[in-house]
Amino acid sequence: MTPVVVVLLLLCGFGGYSKTGFASPMPDESCDRECLRGFITQYLDAMVAHKPDSLPVADGVKFTEDCKEIKLGEGIWENFSGLTDYRRDILDEQEGTAVSFLVVEENDSPILFVMRLKIEDKNITEVETMAVRNREEGMLFNLDNLKTASETMITPADKSQRNSREEAVKIALTYPEGLRIGSFVKADSPMVPDAYRFENGQLMAGPGCTFFQGCDNMKTQRIPTLSEITHRVVAYDEELGVVVVRMNFGRGSTFQGDGVLDVWHSFKIYGGQIHAAEAYCEIVPAGMKSGWE
Repeated sequence: MTPVVVVLLLLCGFGGYSKTGFASPMPDESCDRECLRGFITQYLDAMVAHKPDSLPVADGVKFTEDCKEIKLGEGIWENFSGLTDYRRDILDEQEGTAVSFLVVEENDSPILFVMRLKIEDKNITEVETMAVRNREEGMLFNLDNLKTASETMITPADKSQRNSREEAVKIALTYPEGLRIGSFVKADSPMVPDAYRFENGQLMAGPGCTFFQGCDNMKTQRIPTLSEITHRVVAYDEELGVVVVRMNFGRGSTFQGDGVLDVWHSFKIYGGQIHAAEAYCEIVPAGMKSGWE
């Protein structure tokens, strides 16, 4: 192509330029909130229909369930029988990541299910999931508190109170640091006085908590020292003010036995403070990796 032809193409609006000769934006291939939410819905619909091949997945898509890499369509897909009303989405537009905490049905029985989808060029490139089927798998299991998503977690944070990604992540990570040293107070984790925490639907901290003495105050409650804890930031939903962190609590994190807790935690953060935390947890063998390190 000659230089003259190139110039004519640019002036005519090709190659990213408008007819005025000023730069114009190229077509937007990003995935906004509704796009990300749509991928979650599409994924769940495919599970209900038992049709993994209906999904727009990239070549070499990686799929894990309960820390194990398997083929998309295996695992919970095989006995998936339906959805319930409980669904809580966390949408990270900057990273193209969609996370959803759900209660679904397997063999017509309700179970806890959380998933992360990575979207690139309108294709699913990564699928990370966890399924908790009963108290034996999760140590805690209270579906009575998981009928619908809590208003605190799904209500958008006031724009004047929203924290930047860097600020929100820094605040969220004071939680695993508190567990590492055995004190949220010593970790100076910024929690509002009425902050609460649910784990597998069980109220474990905050006003009204009676699980153990002193649990009515999330920041000052007694917590174990989990020196082996590891963590990975999964997503930040700026609109909701929710940070998702996946953690392995390490030894000493279960009531009994040799297993450890693998945890998907979500933190409601705005105004520089943690207002709520909700998590799904599962017991896994000590030393097990998530598969996404």
